[in-house]
Amino acid sequence: MSATCVIFDIGGVLEITPETGSVQRWEERLELPLGTVNERMRDVWRAGSVGSISEREVHEQLAARLGLDARQVGAFMADLWTEYLGTPNEELIDYARELRGRCKLGILSNSFVGARERETSLYHFDELVEQIIYSHEIGIEKPDLRAFEAACDSLDVWPESCLFIDDVAVNVEAARAAGMQAHLFEDNTQTITRIAAHLDAGPRVPGRVPLG
Repeated sequence: MSATCVIFDIGGVLEITPETGSVQRWEERLELPLGTVNERMRDVWRAGSVGSISEREVHEQLAARLGLDARQVGAFMADLWTEYLGTPNEELIDYARELRGRCKLGILSNSFVGARERETSLYHFDELVEQIIYSHEIGIEKPDLRAFEAACDSLDVWPESCLFIDDVAVNVEAARAAGMQAHLFEDNTQTITRIAAHLDAGPRVPGRVPLG
């Protein structure tokens, strides 16, 4: 468990995911007050993020709570997945690909049921890193410290030897609380520089101070 490790978030880091306003457009189309969709679906979105509901059940709840027919449910979810998946951050993905063999690579992502299949098909993250830990598969979301522990256990690395990269400050702070090094993603240049410094420093072992 002495290998250097880099763990990436997906949305906002490996994927560029600006808000598209799709939910608001559906509210306008259905003549619902602003915020109605998330108010009615909040517990379903939560359940989907920790894997306690299936995609089929999500669709059933959309139909029941928003009054959508099957065609509308399909269109609504297609819009949501378009926003969720965004576009690939090609520069950072290419850099991560160059790291293979130099360190262990992983992904830790708050996710939604169905994400693995879609992201694998579109972006092949399963070929980029050794382990992908999705919240909907382990039943735990960041910033819960257990999510970071699960990532380190999956990769068989010490937290101290891991650099975690996320675009959400509370998740970065939680990673540090879990014993990891962490970097708040703001742009590719700063992030690549931080990863390079992490690799140059080498693996850290608990209770030992790195030399140099």
